[in-house]
Amino acid sequence: MHFVIFGLTITSSWGNGHATLWRALVKSIVRRHHSVTFYEKDVPYYAASRDGWELPYGARLRLFDSLEEIKDEVARDLKDSDVALYTSYCVNGAAISRLILESDTAIKAFYDLDTPVTLDALRTDGQVEYLPAEGLGEFDLVLSYTGGRALDELQSRLGAHFVAPLYGSVDPETHYPVPPIEEFRATLSYLGTYAVDRQKALEELFLAPACRLPEERFLIGGAQYPEHFPWRPNVFFTQHMSPSQHPAFFCSSRATLNVTRRAMTEYGHCPSGRLFEAASCGAPLLSDDWDGLESFFTPGEEILRVETADDVLRALSLSDRELGRVAEAARARVLAEHTAEHRVLELESLCERVNGAAPMGLAS
Repeated sequence: MHFVIFGLTITSSWGNGHATLWRALVKSIVRRHHSVTFYEKDVPYYAASRDGWELPYGARLRLFDSLEEIKDEVARDLKDSDVALYTSYCVNGAAISRLILESDTAIKAFYDLDTPVTLDALRTDGQVEYLPAEGLGEFDLVLSYTGGRALDELQSRLGAHFVAPLYGSVDPETHYPVPPIEEFRATLSYLGTYAVDRQKALEELFLAPACRLPEERFLIGGAQYPEHFPWRPNVFFTQHMSPSQHPAFFCSSRATLNVTRRAMTEYGHCPSGRLFEAASCGAPLLSDDWDGLESFFTPGEEILRVETADDVLRALSLSDRELGRVAEAARARVLAEHTAEHRVLELESLCERVNGAAPMGLAS
């Protein structure tokens, strides 16, 4: 099959979770003997922070300044495609959706990588910039990074006919265990772009334990942290890192923390890609709680669920051997169920159902 994909970005992982997901998926798509063209609007903030990632053979990247510039090229590409897909937060998303829907491609798809945010904005503002004004009813397939009740709302509120989850994943050739390095040494680490709606949980689950363990080193990695962030003397910070540095980051701390954004917590069934990446690197995982967590990792065995600073301190009091057992179990689960290759196999199956005119609705 030939996939035509319009996404937010694949060239820069700065301040977004889209790029690493697409890099892993595109790599697995071409390994499955498909071809891909990825269209990305060339914007200054991503152009200034590209990671130097190279597309695999069988995939083509097309950076563009305007849709008018590539209109004819896109028309030819869509004519030869089997699947045309665009994502949430795609620049010019509404216009791109029309190009896809008016084409002759066999499967017209939308992939919402930010479903809770989309539905929250729809409830608050009544419209979402990257969605067609008429909703999602014309698409053959609507994919969602979030499962659970979000799938029902994509149908009831946006008119989607065939909805299926396509969760985050990991490329185990990019995220794998490596020796620790002194630069990233920590008792507890946290990797994530700053978000206001994560602040309260981060204070409880990261900063409060750091305050109570003043002799221990805590490390935050990410982008967009404000000057007024309540740093502690033993909390260190490293700016945005390319994905090639993530394994060393995860593997240099005794444990790493996941904190979920408010909208994702409210909907549940929305595992951060960081969970799969850290687990694939062999890092012991601590995570806040959300509905559906147990569908991806077994609490107490593959992940340590934490709701208070005391929970975090209890987890950190475990021996290295006990933390190691949790990390090994999580890594085995990820390699067995949550790699990008697993997701591409799921995507192929969904496309076969669409082509086979199987009964539509929620994919099981």
